[in-house]
Amino acid sequence: MGQTILVIEDEPSIADTLIYTLEKEGFEPTRVATLLEARELLTVRSYSAIVLDVGLPDGNGFEFLKEIRRAHSTPVLFLTARSDEVDRIVGLEIGADDYITKPFSPREVSARVKAILRRTGLHPAEVASRSAFIVEEDKRTIRYRDSVLELSRYEYGILSLLLKRPGQVYSRQQIMDHVWPSPDMSLERTVDTHIKTIRNKLKQIADGDILITHRGVGYSIKDTH
Repeated sequence: MGQTILVIEDEPSIADTLIYTLEKEGFEPTRVATLLEARELLTVRSYSAIVLDVGLPDGNGFEFLKEIRRAHSTPVLFLTARSDEVDRIVGLEIGADDYITKPFSPREVSARVKAILRRTGLHPAEVASRSAFIVEEDKRTIRYRDSVLELSRYEYGILSLLLKRPGQVYSRQQIMDHVWPSPDMSLERTVDTHIKTIRNKLKQIADGDILITHRGVGYSIKDTH
């Protein structure tokens, strides 16, 4: 069986072409035209990925993504006729995994979906323990001193990256290359903001600063073994 894809698109011509292409690529797509239908399906089953149109007859895709993220970590690819840079950044910042503007090639959408699935790691769960930390990649959660950290998508990506190689200094650009689906869609200072938030969340659990700032270079995390 192929990986299941939920396509939320109200334009029949676009939806039909996408479904045809995804099926040819070995996926098992399901198409709905409204957020109401999508909401009903997501309450009864899970999907490998979601292709979500921003403009739908019964709501806004940005707002629906926020709703999805409260309950699911399913990878999401936005489809939109809006090409404004601010909209692209907003979509990614609120939890989208990628973003493509109309008109587009259905084969490109399929390729983007494949890339998302590779990047988000649909593979057997790998648990990395770092004494004070436990990273559960299948659940996309990180425990710190037995407490689950409430992390955004990008906070999780940054912290899990640093934990893979404690002591190694990652530049802001390296962090963006690893964590952001399209690094050129954000600014390096965004990394600083996320680091600050992560640092505050860690300090709420235990005193001490294990996130190290290397001025003019980047960031690292102390080896907690």
